[in-house]
Amino acid sequence: MTDTALAPHPEDLLTARGPLSEAVLGALTGDGGRELGDLAKEALGACDDVAIDDDVQLTLFLLYASAYGSLDILDPDREWDPGLIGVRAILERAFERSLRQAVPVPALPDPTVDAVARALFAMVQADTGPNLSRYVAKKATEAQIREFLMQRSIYTLREADPHSWAIPRLSGVPKAALVEIQADEYGGGRPDRVHAEIFAKAVRGTGLDDRYGAYVDDVPAVTLASHNMMSMFGLNRRLIGAIVGHLAAFEMTSSIPNRLYAEGLRRLGFGDEVTDYFDEHVEADAVHEQIAARDLAGSLAFDRPDLLADIMFGAAACLAVDGRVAAHMLDAWERGESSLRARVPS
Repeated sequence: MTDTALAPHPEDLLTARGPLSEAVLGALTGDGGRELGDLAKEALGACDDVAIDDDVQLTLFLLYASAYGSLDILDPDREWDPGLIGVRAILERAFERSLRQAVPVPALPDPTVDAVARALFAMVQADTGPNLSRYVAKKATEAQIREFLMQRSIYTLREADPHSWAIPRLSGVPKAALVEIQADEYGGGRPDRVHAEIFAKAVRGTGLDDRYGAYVDDVPAVTLASHNMMSMFGLNRRLIGAIVGHLAAFEMTSSIPNRLYAEGLRRLGFGDEVTDYFDEHVEADAVHEQIAARDLAGSLAFDRPDLLADIMFGAAACLAVDGRVAAHMLDAWERGESSLRARVPS
């Protein structure tokens, strides 16, 4: 692995994956170009599956990175550029439509706190997606562990941020519940315990580059799609139910997998500086899952029954898309291959 002190800045490694991402990257860094709306429609027309299309998903990632301010190379004056916002809307409509068509959602429960919580737990327990955490615990090599962390860095170095967009859009019990969860995610007032920072320590401990964006060029579209889905749900007020359901499922599928990830890291000889992040989530998310299922999702459904369908859709989408990412990694490793893309020189 390249010494991070000598590595180029992550933003210098961003490489377009097609005509649309090339044009949008240029626009976000201050360059003009062709009418972006036409390019967006052409990109959608040329892809078979928007959820795994490199050009589309990198474009969405870049547009969301502008909103987060996560990549300094992106000109802040272009964040609300009407042409770029128009491109984002075109791609989001296609991405959302693809998700709603592909993600199976169970029958809706009654819009009560108890019924919604029970339905969410039943959905999680019924999920038969690939068990990436068990593979990491028992079989993963050091190289695969590093790939796992590189894949996870796209979201986890920004952990909790997509869900925080929901805070000003909630009120009452759901708002208080989300703030309680997010306060823990952001360290409870201790900068060294911010979960993204603890994850960065784990990344450094395995010899990887902990700067945000360092591995954007390495991860496949399906990994970008997982983060993009969260960003789309969080940034669009009309999808408030979906981001709440997503967080509920996310927290409810975290505690046991993180224990297994920690076991795998210890099996390979990694110390506390690497396992700390995963150990932290074993206990924290066991508490968070109850708050998220009942006080957040259940209470929101009770207050706003019109959001119930989206709450369940967001939870189901979390399981389906994260399962797709896990399947990609496991399939590659079981073939003896890397789960990463071949990096294309700038």
